[in-house]
Formats: sequence, C-alpha cells, structure tokens
Amino acid sequence: MAKVILQRKRKRRLEQGHPWVFQSEVDHIEGEFSPGDFVDIYNHQGFWLAKGYINPLSQIIVRVLTQNPNEEVNEQFFVNRIRRSWEYRKRMIPGVRSCRVVYGEADFLPGLIVDKYEDVLVVQILSLGMEKHKDWILSGLLEVFSPRAIYLRNDVKVRELEGLEQEKGFWYGESETEIEIEENGVKYIVDIENGQKTGFFFDQRQNRSAIRPLIGPETTVLDCFTHTGSFMLNACLYGAKHVTAVDISEHAIETAKRNAALNGFTNVEFVVANAFDYLRESVQAEKQWDVVILDPPAFAKSANAVRKALRGYKDINLNGLKLVKDGGFLVTASCSSHVRPHVFRDMIADAALDAKKVLREVYWSGAGYDHPKLLAAEEGDYLKFAIYEVHSRR
Repeated sequence: MAKVILQRKRKRRLEQGHPWVFQSEVDHIEGEFSPGDFVDIYNHQGFWLAKGYINPLSQIIVRVLTQNPNEEVNEQFFVNRIRRSWEYRKRMIPGVRSCRVVYGEADFLPGLIVDKYEDVLVVQILSLGMEKHKDWILSGLLEVFSPRAIYLRNDVKVRELEGLEQEKGFWYGESETEIEIEENGVKYIVDIENGQKTGFFFDQRQNRSAIRPLIGPETTVLDCFTHTGSFMLNACLYGAKHVTAVDISEHAIETAKRNAALNGFTNVEFVVANAFDYLRESVQAEKQWDVVILDPPAFAKSANAVRKALRGYKDINLNGLKLVKDGGFLVTASCSSHVRPHVFRDMIADAALDAKKVLREVYWSGAGYDHPKLLAAEEGDYLKFAIYEVHSRR
C-alpha cells in the first residue's frame, strides 16, 4: 500500500481518534495508488498511525478505518464492523426494530450510513472508498441482518464532491417504499424513496420522549416545522389536549395527517404555512400555548452561513418565547453542525433578553443512542436540543 506521510507541524488529531486526514496535513505520499485505495498513514518520524482509504479529489484526503496495525481490511472486516454496530444498538435500545444501525465515522465505517426500518435497510454510500468496496458492504449487511430488501438513497450532493454520481433504487430484493415503523409507542409511515434523508429522523428518538413530563390533559402544544409530525405525535401520545402542527410542505403535512390517523389522534390542527410567518402572526394575534416546539431543518449548511442562520434561529425562538404561557415550556433544537452548542445557547439567551423572559433549563441533549459521536471529532456534535421553562420578567 501507498504511504501517506503527515507533516511535523500539525495538530495531533489523528492520535486523539479523529477519523479524517485533511490535504493540508499531508507532507508527501510514497508509492502508487488509485483513488479509493487503502493506504497506510505515518507521522513525520515514520511511526505507523492508521490505515484508511484515499481520495485526492476530496479535502478529506484519507478517511481512517482502523488504528490497529494488526487488523486486515477485507470483507470480514466489514462484516465484523457492521455486526458490532448492530450489537451496540441492541444493547443501548433494547428490543429496537427500527433505528440507525451504521453511523459512518462514529461506527468506524466512514462514509457509510445504514438505517433499519423493520426488515428493510436504507443505505447511503457517501465516499469513494466505500463505493469502491460496496460488495463487501452488501455481504456484511446480508450476513448480519438478512433483510427483505436494501434501498440505496445515494441521491445526495456530497457524493459529487467525491466524484460520484447520485442515484437511488433497490440494491437488493424489493419491498414497498412506504414502511410502517414504531418508535416510543408511536407508529409512523416512512417514505424511504422520497422522504428527507433516508425517510425518517431517528436522531431525536430520546428527545421526543423527553417532552413527556411537559404534557398533561389540559396542555396545548404548538409544533412548528412539524415535518411528518414526530413531536406532534408524541405530544398526543402523552395526553395533550390540543396540538397545532405547522409546516411549509403540503406533502409533509399530508404525511403528518396520515400518521395522526394511523395512531388514532384527532386532537390536531394541521396548518400549511411558513413557520416564520406563522410565529410572527400568532404573536400579533396574542395567541399562546403551554408548550411551543421548534425543530427546524438546518439553517447553516456551511461555516459562512452561520451568521445568517443565527438571525433565523433568533427570530423563531424570540417569537416562540412570546407564545409560551407564563410557566410553560419552549422546546427548541438545531441540527446545524456549524452552529456550535455554546453559540446556540448564547442565541437563546439573547432571544430571552429581548422577549423579557427568564428561562430555566430543564433538559439539554444531542442525538440519541443510535447516533454516537467520537470525542475527538467535534464535527459529529451537530444536534442541539433543549427544553426551557419560561417565565416573564414583567
């Protein structure tokens, strides 16, 4: 294998367990290789550090697979890694049937995402190295899960950065593309063909259940950016009196309606509207709810977009706070990885100041058990989720 020699003056991120080597960290490369090949990584003194796969077209030139010098990277390697990932989920979420079973770098399989919906797997292959060894991945998935079908959702732009084409369709077997799953006692219809990401957002599993103490038989709830209704459904399950569910997407609202009907919930008002506008108009109309939930899509797709994103986050949180009854709760989240947790908290504090509110933090979390993160890679710390008790200053 070719040898990637790292620069002397670099941060020791790799030694701390970071899974990426950037172009700027490489001093030189010895030996021949093709994009996607396995390579050995050495420090400037010639000490072996890791093994990974290389793509000179990417700013992340090498993605690390193992830091064990005795570990062979072959088909059995992939089988073992996939099995270990599934065993971890079964341990952390006993009895789970639907969840994220492979989470890329955090499961030491960089560039590979696998979500399990009952007996159907949905796969995203995001890097050239994984694409080049997809036969080994398929073998591992078949051996570990024996799925009825595997669907590829490789319709993501990040593949183009790796020199790969976008695609989607069945990779193995066939099934319906709408699949019914259950999470926290709630049933969902998941569209694996056209839904966002792979069809569902598993990362909020524990956070959805965290709203339970907020809900009582007289509780009214506003759920903005409801998407297919996950927080709305949990609020109904926990006994909310009434829920208003808002989303700009008619398709998302139609799916949310189907999910409510699937669970027998009839105490929901569905609104197709821009959540920014709906929040402002509700403040003007002096409406209020016991619980306001804000779970928007990522506002910052890059570091350059953070400042604009923070204006958007402050806008919805400022108005959301004004809509919470005194002593009620604001449930707020951000899935923008470029917005760091302390920055998100500072934004909430600024919004509370402008809204003349005093907040008591009762819950703070990130992604759930099936989305672990490497301590050395802050890039994986993307989801911020908080519950605040809201009190008026005046």
